[in-house]
Amino acid sequence: MIHSLFIINGSGEIFMEKHWKTVVSKSICDYFFEAQKKCGNPEDVSPVIATPHHYLINICRSSLYFVAVLTNEGAPLFVIEFLHRIMDVFEEYFVTCTETTLKDNYVIVYELLDEMLDSGLPLATETSVLKELIKPPNLLRKVAHLVTGDSTNVSDALPSNQLSNIPWRRLGIKYTNNEAYFDLIEEIDAIIDRNGATVMGEIQGYIDCCVKLSGMPDLTLNFINPRLLDDISFHPCVRLKKWESDHVISFVPPDGNFRLISYHIGSQNSISIPIYVKSNIQYREGSSGRFELTVGPKQTMGKPLESVSIECAMPKSVLNCTLTPTQ
Repeated sequence: MIHSLFIINGSGEIFMEKHWKTVVSKSICDYFFEAQKKCGNPEDVSPVIATPHHYLINICRSSLYFVAVLTNEGAPLFVIEFLHRIMDVFEEYFVTCTETTLKDNYVIVYELLDEMLDSGLPLATETSVLKELIKPPNLLRKVAHLVTGDSTNVSDALPSNQLSNIPWRRLGIKYTNNEAYFDLIEEIDAIIDRNGATVMGEIQGYIDCCVKLSGMPDLTLNFINPRLLDDISFHPCVRLKKWESDHVISFVPPDGNFRLISYHIGSQNSISIPIYVKSNIQYREGSSGRFELTVGPKQTMGKPLESVSIECAMPKSVLNCTLTPTQ
C-alpha cells in the first residue's frame, strides 16, 4: 500500500526518506509544498493530496510532516492512523520526536520502519514487540557500538510475542507488585449563552491505561450507560464481539502504557459541565469596549476542580487590552 515515506521539517527540507516497494523521487513532494503555499497556515494543508500518478497522505506533529506516497487508491484514515502510530513509536523510543533526535538515531529509525512495514503493509506496530526486536537507545549501547563498530540494534532472538497467541503481549511477564491504572480523559466542547445555560455540548473522551500485571490477565470494564458512546475506536486487544453483544469491554491488556478506547458523546445527550460560565460584552463609543467573564465551580458536582485555566482568543482588530481579575 505505502510505497515511500518522506519526513519533512518545518523549513521544508526533506531530511529523511524510506522506500519499500519502489523508489519514488523526492520531486513528488512538490505537490505537497504547493498545497502548503495555498494555505494560510502550513499545518492546514489537506491530509490527502491527489496527483496524476500518486496519492500523498500526510500528518503534522511536533513541527514535522510525515508524507506517505501511495500509487493506488486506499483507505486514507488507515494510512493516517499508521503514520500517527509511527510517531507514537518514535516518541516511545526517543521520548521526543524532533528532527535532531531522528538524525541522532538514524539507524534505529530505519530499523523500526523496516519492522513496522512489510511490502507496504503494516506488520509490527506494538511497542512491546518492537522493543524485543530492536533495542531502545541508551548510553551504554552507544558506547559499545563505538567500540565494536557494530551499529545494529536488531535482536538475535525471536521475540516471545511471536510465540504467543496474543501479539501485543509477551509470555512470561512477572511483577512483584501487580497494579493497573486507568485515566479517563474527557474534552468538552460547548456553547454557553450569556446567562450560563448550555446551548450545545459534546464530549471527546479517552481511556489511557498503565497495566503492570503478571501472566496473561483477562480484564473486564463496564459502563453505567454504554449507549451514550458513539464513534468508538478500540485498541486491538478488545474483543469486539463481546462489546457488540453485551456492551462490555473484555480484553487481555498489553504490558505498559496504551490507549484502550476513544469515544464521542454527541450533543443530543444531556451533558453536565463542572463549571458555570457567564459573559457580558459592552461596546463603548469610539474604539473601546469591556468584556466580563465570570467562571466558578458548580456546587452540585461534588468534586473539587484543580488546575483550571482560562484562555480568551481576541480578534485581530483588538490592539491591546487590560486584564483585571476580581478574585
